Amino acid sequence: MDKAFRDMDLIAPQLFEQLRSAIVEMRLAPGSALSEKEVSERYGVSRQPVREAFIKLSEAGLVEVRPSRGTFVRKISVREVADARFVREAVECSLVRYACRFITDADCDSLRGLVDNQKRAALANDFASFNANDEDFHRCIGNIVQCDYALRTVVGARNQIDRVRFLSLGDATPMQTLISQHGDIVAALAARDADAAERAMRRHLREVLIALPRLARANPDIFKDYDLPAHTLLLMPDEDAVAPPVGQAGRE
Repeated sequence: MDKAFRDMDLIAPQLFEQLRSAIVEMRLAPGSALSEKEVSERYGVSRQPVREAFIKLSEAGLVEVRPSRGTFVRKISVREVADARFVREAVECSLVRYACRFITDADCDSLRGLVDNQKRAALANDFASFNANDEDFHRCIGNIVQCDYALRTVVGARNQIDRVRFLSLGDATPMQTLISQHGDIVAALAARDADAAERAMRRHLREVLIALPRLARANPDIFKDYDLPAHTLLLMPDEDAVAPPVGQAGRE
């Protein structure tokens, strides 16, 4: 048995994280079947924690159970990505404003370190490491404010967005673009400039809207429900989404 799964109380949560990562990183593509038997044998565990992990994946919107057929990785719902992005923007723009009140120099150094990690991941074309450091970056800002409920909300919203983000890395959304945006957020936080921090975060979170339409059209086997008039406004970046980076407003 893998040593990571020796603590019986942690088997289901760890299985969930392992399978979630595989789905987000497209190692388990939309439409892939998940077998309780195969997963239990692969990780050397009983089927009960596998079932629990599958339930959590279903609640996270990553898999669907089809009666008499099995469990399958869900296609990426454009509707749910738009909704999740809307929620993330509402929560994280507030978090980053409050973080300006409480952030320390040590916190700034930690955030800069995560950005440096992303630079190294980009050079190595390591999408998995890049995405993991992206999660840590946003979690670090949430931890500064110490609002656990808000953090859990952000984590839940990431389940849909992260698959789009991972697909877009190196193509529709170059990693250097996201690194630059993280740098803008850190600069605003270090200056304790709440307005600039909010603008930088909003611009960063709306980046996914730029990549989403093209990715959805180009990958109909991966995405679903693209043509939804009710969500048109959520899919169209407005002026704030393409505003100049922090410190560049007003330049010719």
